[in-house]
Amino acid sequence: MGVRVPPALPTETEAKAGGVAEWSIAAVLKTAKAKHLRGFESLPLRHIRRFVKNNLGLLITVIVVTIAFVILWRKGSFLRVSNYVSETQDELKKCSWPSIEELKGSTVVVMITIALMGGFTMGVDFVLSMVMRLVTT
Repeated sequence: MGVRVPPALPTETEAKAGGVAEWSIAAVLKTAKAKHLRGFESLPLRHIRRFVKNNLGLLITVIVVTIAFVILWRKGSFLRVSNYVSETQDELKKCSWPSIEELKGSTVVVMITIALMGGFTMGVDFVLSMVMRLVTT
């Protein structure tokens, strides 16, 4: 931290001659002038420089994404994606979707199949582990 040292007070002879008033007016004017003539320190550029320094990674990411966006836009990639999405929507409108009852029945069949496959895997694992125990002992 910096410490500001004020100028020396006027002597008694200067004080009697009105030196205090002149000294205080000069100090006020000097302070006002100093604040006014600070240059770039008082401009918002200092805050921009600090922001850039603290968020450099974010700014680089935004610039790279923007450049990629512009390149893809000029190549027409977004138009191809838009066409793909619209064609997919058209094809999905042509599909026949199952009713709720058919969906419930299919779900039950899938759950039973998973349970049977799990049981089969556990059974084979158990049998093979028993065989390996008999062979190794």
